[in-house]
Amino acid sequence: MSSPSSNAIPNAVHEGHEADWAARLIPGDECSDKRQKKKGSGVSEILGCPDFRWPIGQSPRARTSGLRSVEELRGNGSDSIGTAMKDGVLVLLDWILVAQILSRFHTPFFHSLEFPGLTVPVSRTIFGIAFLQAVLINLLNFPDRSFFQQTKFRAEIRGIAKPVLWSTLVLSATLQLHGLSPLAAVAVWSAGVLHLCTLCAWRWAAEDGRKHGLRSTRGIRNVLIVGSGPIGHRIATYIEKHPELDRSFCGFLDDRKAAGEGVIGGSRDLMALARTGFVDELILTPPYDPAATQRMVHTARRLRLDVKMAPNLFGCEPAGKSENLANIPLISLHQENLPVGELLLKRALDVGVAGTALLVLAPALALIALLIRVDSAGPVIYKAPRAGRKGRPFPCYKFRTMHQHADDVKKKLREQNQRSGPCFKIRDDPRITRIGKFLRRYSLDELPQLWNVLQGDMSLVGPRPHPLDDVSGYAIEHLSRLDVPPGITGLWQVEARQNPSFQTALKLDIEYIHHWSLRADLLILLKTAGAVLRGSGE
Repeated sequence: MSSPSSNAIPNAVHEGHEADWAARLIPGDECSDKRQKKKGSGVSEILGCPDFRWPIGQSPRARTSGLRSVEELRGNGSDSIGTAMKDGVLVLLDWILVAQILSRFHTPFFHSLEFPGLTVPVSRTIFGIAFLQAVLINLLNFPDRSFFQQTKFRAEIRGIAKPVLWSTLVLSATLQLHGLSPLAAVAVWSAGVLHLCTLCAWRWAAEDGRKHGLRSTRGIRNVLIVGSGPIGHRIATYIEKHPELDRSFCGFLDDRKAAGEGVIGGSRDLMALARTGFVDELILTPPYDPAATQRMVHTARRLRLDVKMAPNLFGCEPAGKSENLANIPLISLHQENLPVGELLLKRALDVGVAGTALLVLAPALALIALLIRVDSAGPVIYKAPRAGRKGRPFPCYKFRTMHQHADDVKKKLREQNQRSGPCFKIRDDPRITRIGKFLRRYSLDELPQLWNVLQGDMSLVGPRPHPLDDVSGYAIEHLSRLDVPPGITGLWQVEARQNPSFQTALKLDIEYIHHWSLRADLLILLKTAGAVLRGSGE
């Protein structure tokens, strides 16, 4: 398990202690709480959310209570209504296509009705039949709306084919009893085949889009496995051999075995290891210690981790739905609800703005590169190793504003550090070049990071990425700011840019993550533009 500050794990940190600051931060979690209706003030007003009220270094407990299943998180009444409406539209489009084809036979089954946008008349009968069949399909539809929860594609096709077949059979028999021509039955069964194809295709596309959305918003999920027995090793091996699962095995927790051979701690180390390893998911495997298992489930829920269990089924297959990993069913005991749709919109905003800005500012970027080259020797672009989401290093691109070998001089200047905490910053830094001072004042040196945004290493708005040597000095409570992708600008840049306190910056970063929204991002970007024009950078 990799961690930027593995040496920061205090021996006294156990799940029995009050340590909600170790909870995984989920963007926009606080702002999504409908119970909070009071308007905030100060920095919270920028985010459109209530005031920041928890002590620094701590985060609120998960609001979720009880054991919630995946179906409860995904499905509700509005989802079912929306799905029924989409099914109805697809069925109507299928029938319109059938009508367009069969109308060439001039059958009396199609009574003329002008429909805007279509070159061939469509009958009232078609609209009535399409509506009736859509209702029948949804009434006969599968027991739930959680698409592609089953593991076998054949079962999924069967679940869609059953209501389509029965609705087609009922309609065909009804039309024949009314004495319509055999061509009417051909039309009904042709439409039925189209319904099966389009509904399957739509559900496949929806699930594929959901998976891609989860992959782009969640990233690689770090997994801890409780129990290093045969089932635990089987799951771990399967995860390591299947990178398409977007999971990364971090290690085993096992009270019965000493550290080594994948075992990195016991059940009481869960809190510290989950925080320093940026763990997203906990998988429980048999044999179970009831007291320890109950304690770990409680701790994992406080830490905002997804919790799954591999039950001992005594050779039987599970009757209900479950995730299947290495042919081992996993029952979901708790799952956090990420704002996938909103985060996809944030990513779309990042790509759109960054791509447009790079094209529009291309002449200015070329001019800056020329000035840097004339001013001092060295490369134009400085690739600074930075800690990204979950502490993963990435090359952060900047226009070079310092002399060559500035990193070698940094150790000698550490004694002059004017910023509290692990971050390094001094006024009148002797390493900065003449053109570098101008670029920093107007934050022009950050423009190459638009390429980092396009690559997905950064976002337009988020906590600023820190150098790896600064991150190595983080205390365990500082790691929460690494739960989201870093940004070119953030709440700290527009509210306390001149404040040297790392704790203040950390407080604002945590507040931003909890209260995140697209509106907040847009407001921060607007305030950043004002700060850049004023030349408030250093």
